[in-house]
Amino acid sequence: MPSLFDPLTAGALTLPHRVVMAPMTRNRADAAGVPGALMAEYYAQRASAGLIITEGVRVSAAGHGPVGQPGLHTAEQIAGWKRVTEAVHAAGGRIVAQLSHHGRIAHPDLLPAGVRPLAPSAVTALSDARTAPGVLVDTVEPREMTPADIAATVRDFAAAATAAIGAGFDGVELQGANGYLLHQFLSDNSNLREDSYGGDAAGRVRFVSEVVAAVAAAVGAGRTGLRLSPASGYNDTVEKDPATTYGLLADALNAQAIAYLHIVEGPDPELPALLRERWAGAVITNPFTGDDPTDPATAAARLDADLADAVSFARYFSANPDLPERIRSGAPLTEPDPDTFHDGEAAGYTDLAAHRPANV
Repeated sequence: MPSLFDPLTAGALTLPHRVVMAPMTRNRADAAGVPGALMAEYYAQRASAGLIITEGVRVSAAGHGPVGQPGLHTAEQIAGWKRVTEAVHAAGGRIVAQLSHHGRIAHPDLLPAGVRPLAPSAVTALSDARTAPGVLVDTVEPREMTPADIAATVRDFAAAATAAIGAGFDGVELQGANGYLLHQFLSDNSNLREDSYGGDAAGRVRFVSEVVAAVAAAVGAGRTGLRLSPASGYNDTVEKDPATTYGLLADALNAQAIAYLHIVEGPDPELPALLRERWAGAVITNPFTGDDPTDPATAAARLDADLADAVSFARYFSANPDLPERIRSGAPLTEPDPDTFHDGEAAGYTDLAAHRPANV
């Protein structure tokens, strides 16, 4: 079995090792969704990752997530991301943009005037939205997407992917996990549609498959990844038969030959194992560890058991910009501070030093 420090090829992406930086919501973009110098510094500090996957980046104004979320649908946002990718590449790194649409988890306070959140069906999520730093409010009833809305949103994802490559990203990852729009189409309680985008499992996977196909056509299948979180329950998602749904999705994705699947494990270990078996390409896993950050031993165990080809780390990457070297050398890991995860400035974001051995 490979180690965490063996190289990996996933589609058109070549990783020097298998310690991947997971997407993390950090809310540091400006009011227009433009990444600034602080974000460029943050990502460049973590360029030693085998692959950086950015925080969720909205594909349209209608897909706006929490306050401070960056976008990839205006010229200013694209220019801001270009400064980020240039900084990461100058530091020797590789970076993909995670493209996201919040769907029913969005809030009208952050959307264009008069626009309501879009969703597969008009079902309110039992969740909350961050509308200002430190402010969480209940979500509202969304508007059910029409066929025209669906087609336009597919185009939004493809356009954002094209913009990402133009901004210098090495590829894109589609956010199909954690109860956001793509996941909402997969879930029984958020997708009550009776047309070809709902009903049985084949209908519920159609939107995700169409988004993946459109993005792959725009930027290349080898530069396209997809993140999934089967039966996670996050953001009020309920999946009654996830094995059937995700098995069908894996079969559809095999025909498209995208670069990788990024699987967020849940408490049921059989679902990630099912995807590993049904999906022919590379798998990045984000291990289920309860309330604890993923540790190096857990990551190595996933590779040893052939459950994944690479492992993504979130909280430890937030607190340890040089995480791969710390793992390689056995250096102590700095514990993350949840109070600095969201919003704010440099504290807990770019002010975390690389490890220095005692004799240096």
